[in-house]
Amino acid sequence: MAELLKIKREFEEFQKEYCCRNREAEENREKENQAATQIQSWFRGCKVRAYLSHLHKKAIIIQKIWRGFTARARVRQMVKAAYFIMKMNFYEEMAVRIQRRWRGFFVRKHIHNFYARKKYMEGLVMKNELVRRELDQLEELQKRERDCLDMVKEHTAKVYQAHRLHHLLSTKQCPGVFNSPFTPAPHEMELLLRQVKYQAPTRLASRGKACLLGIPSSTSSSFPATLGSPLIKTSRTYSSRPILPPIGNKKQQVMMVKTLAIKDINK
Repeated sequence: MAELLKIKREFEEFQKEYCCRNREAEENREKENQAATQIQSWFRGCKVRAYLSHLHKKAIIIQKIWRGFTARARVRQMVKAAYFIMKMNFYEEMAVRIQRRWRGFFVRKHIHNFYARKKYMEGLVMKNELVRRELDQLEELQKRERDCLDMVKEHTAKVYQAHRLHHLLSTKQCPGVFNSPFTPAPHEMELLLRQVKYQAPTRLASRGKACLLGIPSSTSSSFPATLGSPLIKTSRTYSSRPILPPIGNKKQQVMMVKTLAIKDINK
């Protein structure tokens, strides 16, 4: 009987403990559920992240292998293109060199002979030298002609001046302007005045700069250059206007001279 009571008492205690533990379990069920959910989510996240990292690594490996393969293929293609271009450039350069040599040989042999051209250039140089010499001779001849013409013009101008200044010629009683007693020899103009002959002055047809400078013009009266020069042609051309006749009554001239003398005395 004691054992039955003991078992009964233990059974009641067991029921009480069972109810307490069930109550405690019911109270902690929500916390444990949340904790289990967190643990599961963390574990699953770790698992998924590990799987994604594994996939990422494998994708990187695949991409690396593919990119290396495509890059090597592209480089091989570029090397082939560069080699082809280099080979074509080399062939083109060799072809250009061969064409240049052949064209040069053909031109030198059949079109422009080097020796013929050299001979032509030498002949051209000789001809140029001859032309230069002829031009130098022509220039010297023209210079002599100009000098001769200048001398003729100067001599003609001196003769013309001597004709105009013939009244300044020296005489036995009165020396002229160009025959100074203080010089050992007479002036050049004095000698020229002695050589030319006196000619009555005429009125000039045109009074231009040539007449003012003492050089005869084309329309004025020219005097003969009788000095024995072969370059001067002697010609006698007079003005178309007639020379005025001399005054017939000499008494008027005597009266005029007397009046001028009286005026000089009064002064």
